[in-house]
Amino acid sequence: MAHAHHKSDFHTVEFQVDPVVLELGQRFVDAGHELSLVGGPVRDIFLGRTSPDLDFTTDATPGQTVSLIKKWADNYWEIGRAFGTIGMRKAGFQIEITTYRAEAYDPESRKPVVAFGSSLTDDLLRRDFTINAMALRLPSLELVDPFGGVRDLQASVLATPGAPESSFSDDPLRMMRAARFASQLGVSVHDDVRLAMSQMAERITIISAERVRDELTKLICGAHPRVGIDLLVDTGLSEFVLPEVSALRLESDEHHRHKDVYHHSLQVLEQAAALETAADGPVPGPDFVLRFAALMHDVGKPATRRFEPGGAVSFRHHDMVGSKLTAKRMKTLRFDNDTIKAVARLVELHMRFYGYGEAGWSDSAVRRYVTDAGPLLERLHRLTRSDVTTRNQRKSERLSFAYDDLETRIAALREQESLEAVRPDLDGARIMALLGLKPGPVVGRAYKFLLEERMEHGPLDLAVAERKLHEWWAQQPESAPPAQETAQSPDDVELSPSEPAPKLAPKQES
Repeated sequence: MAHAHHKSDFHTVEFQVDPVVLELGQRFVDAGHELSLVGGPVRDIFLGRTSPDLDFTTDATPGQTVSLIKKWADNYWEIGRAFGTIGMRKAGFQIEITTYRAEAYDPESRKPVVAFGSSLTDDLLRRDFTINAMALRLPSLELVDPFGGVRDLQASVLATPGAPESSFSDDPLRMMRAARFASQLGVSVHDDVRLAMSQMAERITIISAERVRDELTKLICGAHPRVGIDLLVDTGLSEFVLPEVSALRLESDEHHRHKDVYHHSLQVLEQAAALETAADGPVPGPDFVLRFAALMHDVGKPATRRFEPGGAVSFRHHDMVGSKLTAKRMKTLRFDNDTIKAVARLVELHMRFYGYGEAGWSDSAVRRYVTDAGPLLERLHRLTRSDVTTRNQRKSERLSFAYDDLETRIAALREQESLEAVRPDLDGARIMALLGLKPGPVVGRAYKFLLEERMEHGPLDLAVAERKLHEWWAQQPESAPPAQETAQSPDDVELSPSEPAPKLAPKQES
């Protein structure tokens, strides 16, 4: 491990770099080229963090870079060559080396127009923020910081190397990145940057949904997601990215008959994140599905708000409306189907618990709660608990105690039966044998009837289940479709609202 020191107002930083970094730098210098470690890895040195991903910049062309590393790297790829980037792996590190750039975007295009440059300082000038516009020359480990990145890290402020308008015009996604860094690093945003974001917010619409989605996911999974969302809303970016969240800022009527839905949602997001578990727990953090459901859980309220006689405010069916709005927004942002279904399902179920404290639930209702949540149950527990933001301590404690009781009931029922895989006591083959049926929709109806019985009464003796099936069959109209009609088999019928554990979007690194 090689060491060098940098003394500044920030603090004295000891640059510790792996020998592979110096070895790579020496190869370029020996060939008459420059090479510098740049961007995030340099920033992270000042933050006391390390990353297995290393970014370098050089005056060598992509072709020259390939000739220098092809025998040295464990393997390499040229997928980014058109943009000046060569990727490789070496000794466990993922490395990207990019030729100095003077990059510009066509104002109406989603894709960059690339021009290679010859100056490290010019290359740093075109980077997004000053904290990412620092470099370590190799192999000397000289810090190059022409735009005050260390100063801005010390002040915890996000600023651009040049005019923010030029930076965001070059790549409007940088406005999303500003909010993402605010979330990940807890930094504030320079007034000039905030103003430019507000004035240029609409330009985010030329960026592909996939790029916006990736930045939003990293924002939500950051250490301070509330800060990032607040920045999107305050600058108007959310009007184009998450308009449903902007709409939560319902104007309070003169009698203040409802609480602030927007700030409530941000508090629920914070509280849900605080309930995530360690890696070996049921909901390892950061968990995008839980966090995004917490942010979106009340987005159905603006469309369902009604002022009732006597001054009350109602939001009937806002859970169902919000679930549909959430799914529609996530589809627009090109999230995968499993993640969309998981988040939308949590939004749909977030009100299910209310009423338990007053009336209690039958065992049947507890079974349905677990079955409907399916693999999302642990997330639903946390979302429901997080949804309590009242300042009324007695009400808060009453709801908390009620949910404690519900979890105790679930645990007790689990001791008696397998709640995660509730199935009828008779399978499709047995139903067909008892009733003399062939596969078809009638078998599906019989299966659903037995599932309802299982939900309502718990596990039944086989003899009791068979008797109930015969009683149900005797009550069916004679016009039921004939047994030889073929359609869905019992296995094809949607038997319960529970679903297999969704394959969720991978966690994003910060």
